[in-house]
Amino acid sequence: MKKLFQLLGVCLLLIAPLHATEFRHIGDFVVNSRIKISEGRVVNVPIKPFRLSAFTDGISVRIAPAGESTDAAEYRIYRSDGIGRQRGTEGALEVIPGVQAISDKGGVLRQLRLTEETLTLTVFPGISNQTIITHAVAAAPPKAVPAPPAVTRKDEP
Repeated sequence: MKKLFQLLGVCLLLIAPLHATEFRHIGDFVVNSRIKISEGRVVNVPIKPFRLSAFTDGISVRIAPAGESTDAAEYRIYRSDGIGRQRGTEGALEVIPGVQAISDKGGVLRQLRLTEETLTLTVFPGISNQTIITHAVAAAPPKAVPAPPAVTRKDEP
């Protein structure tokens, strides 16, 4: 019986880290366009650019307005073997590193396509004939803040 509890304790110690995963920041993106497709028509939706931050634990991706990690939408990763894209105008396809993830909450299906260069969110509202596509590009890193000048004291040469 004692060995059983020891074995159970070892198993719990091995399993615990799998559930205690932390999300890490993987990039910031600037949303620069949104289109709405309805009944075969494509309509550009005017938006003011805004910044999003992406986080992952390897199982899910969280997308949040920059600086607000508590207000994140979570997407379950279903493909992590790359993203296909068209190379230039040639028509040739190439696969680049990236993930695809999905969220189905409140009758709204959301599909996320994420690479280090772009974030594309496609939303399919329930009981609707509309599809909304939001596109963002990788944000430039924030500018470095210059170090303050050295302060010299009067008693130093």
